[in-house]
Amino acid sequence: MAYAKILRRIREQKTNYNRRKRMLMGHRDFITVQISNENTQVQIIHPELAGDKVISSAHSRFLIERGWKGSRKSIPAAYLTGYFAGKKALEKGTNSAIMYSGKRQYTQRMAAALKGVIDAGLEIPADQETFPADDRINGDHLKVKNDVKNIKSTIDTGAKSK
Repeated sequence: MAYAKILRRIREQKTNYNRRKRMLMGHRDFITVQISNENTQVQIIHPELAGDKVISSAHSRFLIERGWKGSRKSIPAAYLTGYFAGKKALEKGTNSAIMYSGKRQYTQRMAAALKGVIDAGLEIPADQETFPADDRINGDHLKVKNDVKNIKSTIDTGAKSK
């Protein structure tokens, strides 16, 4: 009886190759959202046979420069990080993409980041019912209050000046 080796990324439950194959066949850019214990990272990626190419990337550490206080993995932080990544992708000529969660479960923070990318101007197929409520995106539920609209306007002015 022959032994069939299981690929490392399947063993570690990092990649669903059937889903990835369907996504690559569509020839569309895709969005990934990584949420760690401290930060949020949003990347917009173009798939290629030689390897995926990152079009734009945003990390929640940039929020500190804009006056953010508190958690960088919260729903408002994820929204603003997605918004920043979307603005950067628009500058580089990307107009549409799809969400790719891989093996990770789709969460409210991922949905907030996706809404940020959509609000930046990218066309992404998504159901409006999956997004968090506006009061949660604005951070009304948090102890540390941040002005999401003010930080969003600094992203807009910073994106236009670059």
